[in-house]
This record gives sequence, C-alpha cells and structure tokens, in this order.
Amino acid sequence: MTDHALLLVNLGSPASTEVDDVRRYLDQFLMDPYVVDLPWPLRRLLVSLILIKRPAASAHAYASIWWEEGSPLIVLSRRLQATMTQQWQLGPVELAMRYGEPSIENVLLKLARQGIRQVTLAPLYPQFADSTTTTVIEEARRVIAAHRLAFDLSVLQPFYDQPEYLDALVASAQPHLAQGFDHLLLSFHGLPERHLHKADPSGRHCLKQADCCRNAPAEVLATCYRAQCLRTAEGFAARMGLRPEQWSVSFQSRLGRAKWIEPYTEARLDELAAKGVKKLLVMCPAFVADCIETLEEIGQRGREQFVAAGGEDLVLVPCLNDHPAWSKALAQLCLRAPRLL
Repeated sequence: MTDHALLLVNLGSPASTEVDDVRRYLDQFLMDPYVVDLPWPLRRLLVSLILIKRPAASAHAYASIWWEEGSPLIVLSRRLQATMTQQWQLGPVELAMRYGEPSIENVLLKLARQGIRQVTLAPLYPQFADSTTTTVIEEARRVIAAHRLAFDLSVLQPFYDQPEYLDALVASAQPHLAQGFDHLLLSFHGLPERHLHKADPSGRHCLKQADCCRNAPAEVLATCYRAQCLRTAEGFAARMGLRPEQWSVSFQSRLGRAKWIEPYTEARLDELAAKGVKKLLVMCPAFVADCIETLEEIGQRGREQFVAAGGEDLVLVPCLNDHPAWSKALAQLCLRAPRLL
C-alpha cells in the first residue's frame, strides 16, 4: 500500500536573513491568534509595534546561526524527512511549516493532486500547546475545508511521555552526558501563564500551588504544557539514572511583558553559576530540531551569560534532529496516530 502520506510539520523559518523576509515571517507568526491571543485590533496594533525594531534584531540573530544550505531548522527537518522515507513504508513523506514555506496549504494540495486520500499529520511538538499543536491542526482543517479535500486525516498526539520518544532522547543525548558535567538544565520553550489557564478544563489548575503540575490529574495533564514538560524531564532523568540534584528545568524565549511560566532560563543560568556550577549542559526537549532558540538563544547568548556569571562552559546538547533513533521512534508514534473526527 503506497497511498498513505505522512506530513511532518514544524514551526518554520524566514526565507532568508534579510530584514524584509524576517519581518514577513514574524508578522505571519505573531498574527496567529493561537500565538498572540488578543482580539484582532489589539493583536494588529501590538504586532505592528513589535515589527518596528524586532525584525532587524532577529535578522542579526538568524544570520549568526544560518548555514550555507539555509535555515538550520529547515535543513534539519529536510534531513529528518529523508530518513523518514526509509521508516514510513505506507506512502510519501512530505514536510511543511506552519509559518513560511513550504506551507501546509501547498503541501496538502500537492498530495491531493497526487491522488492521496489518507494522511497522517505529524506536528513535531512533544508537548501540547495551542500555539503549536492546535494551530497546526486548525490550519490543516481550514485548508481541507476551503478546498474540499477528501482526506482521511490522522493526527500524531503529543508524545511527551511516550517510551519511544524518551528512549530516542536518551540515545541522542547520552554521548554528550557521558563526557561529564556539573549540572544538566532542561530548558523548554516558555508560554504565557494565561495560555495554561485557558487550556485548563478544570479552571483551577496552577492557581493555588506552584507545584501542582507535578501531580496534575489526567484531564488537566492532557492540555497542560508545563505539566507535560515536567513529565518529559522526569522521564528522561529516570532513564539516564540522574540524581535529583544533577538536573533542573527552566523555560526560555519570553516575549513581551506578560507573566510567563517559571523558572526562567536566564535567571537559572545566573543561579547555577552562583552555586559553583562550572560545566553546564543544556538540553531543549521542546524542540525536535535545532533552531534559533537553541543555537542562538542558548548556544550563543546563553553561553555568554553563563560564563559572565562565573561559569566556565555551557554545552548545548543537540536536539533529536535526524538521529536514527528518533526517525525510528517517530515512525512508530505516527503509526499509532488516531483519526481526526
């Protein structure tokens, strides 16, 4: 059988490091109501203000990590796509980006022209968030409805605690941890706290105690990004045999003045240096492919900050990228993806 396509979807990247391309990308990204969850007029005003200065700064940051082949995120995602063609025997393997190119719309239309009728949509985000998982699914729904595409659609569910994913994390990170370290920081992408509250079906989660995520009931865990991040970290640490004092969790990439989930990675870097940590390893398990948030934010600015605070070395552990254990795990996870009703 060769008519069941796999569509891998990641966040996306500017087409180049030119300021105009970065501005265009940021506008599409930030105007997504799942990312900046404000009414359209307020969102448009806020994003327009952000776009006055941020594109130039972001273009400089992208230029510092850009590869000869292009955007690291796109290049690494293409490599994963290539390895997945060996793992997914049911049909073609395609790649799309939620923002920028290749777009979800263009790829779904391409599959329809090829006569494909069964598609497994794989948002490449281990932990659930409306600003990642939901927006990918809703964009696919929009395209299918707008073009009346006759797809039988399955969707990969968040896999933050799945054994295949955690085992792949261990396989990819173990060589780096084996070289020795004083502390391991698992830095996840941050979210505004209000995103957690909006996704909370109980209406009570995270409002009474700071550690409630560690004991979140199943109904809350299903949509609680922070709780899922903690499950990922705990599952990885247990598999690696790490003692509690050897590792910790933080959240990076804040934007704006809203309160985001804590502890913040920037603050944690200073704290660890002050405690005498000299060699710090940092993993970013919310990302499956290295990108500006890992290579520049952690690998460059984070390292500079840690050394300035008294540390000696910060080592960025690469993301899963196209590691063989990851492509094998991803194929297994996608084969279990349920149909979207």
